[in-house]
Amino acid sequence: MRTAAAPAPVEESKDSVQRGRELFPLYAVGSKCARLREVHDSVAQRRGCSFEPKMTAAESMANKGPVKALEMLALNDDLNTVVQSPDMCTRRHAMARAAGLAAGLAMATVSAPGFAAETKMVKLGSDSGQLVFVPDEIKICKGDTVTWVNNKGGPHNVVFDEEAIPSGVDAAAISMEDQLGDEGETYSKKFDVAGNYAYYCEPHRGAGMNGNLIVS
Repeated sequence: MRTAAAPAPVEESKDSVQRGRELFPLYAVGSKCARLREVHDSVAQRRGCSFEPKMTAAESMANKGPVKALEMLALNDDLNTVVQSPDMCTRRHAMARAAGLAAGLAMATVSAPGFAAETKMVKLGSDSGQLVFVPDEIKICKGDTVTWVNNKGGPHNVVFDEEAIPSGVDAAAISMEDQLGDEGETYSKKFDVAGNYAYYCEPHRGAGMNGNLIVS
């Protein structure tokens, strides 16, 4: 009875090694030689590859220059702040800075005072014609701007109560001198001092047209 001959050992061919790399790529940083090293040192040596010591993350960051390294550290700090800070304005500024650094902006740009500033809108008069501010209370961060838009029931204006604003703030400097008569007219003001600001519409104060602004 004839017995089947044992199959001859199949030597690893160049094609099989190549196919294996294509089907299961190893995403190592560097050349094909670097990827071969991850598969097997002996295979890499047969391809005539030589290797240099791998750079550490710190060395890689340093090679990008001190400015880029500082930006990467700042980005990491901002992301930590977004997660950990209980303050809304602190988180918002950190998020804006991180987004700017991730987009390639320079640290000087994202650290500028007005970089993360926002503008919020308040309607003077509701859409149905009620004599109110909409909304009648808003919260902003230092450096933000509020824009009041004449909506319905005008004329309107914005006058701050000098007895109900932060100490040292000039009520006349942030209040309107005139009134807004046409629908769509606006009045904008930036606020840099934290605190509570009470204000009203002078023509309709008796009707209860009062507002409150909280700056953090």
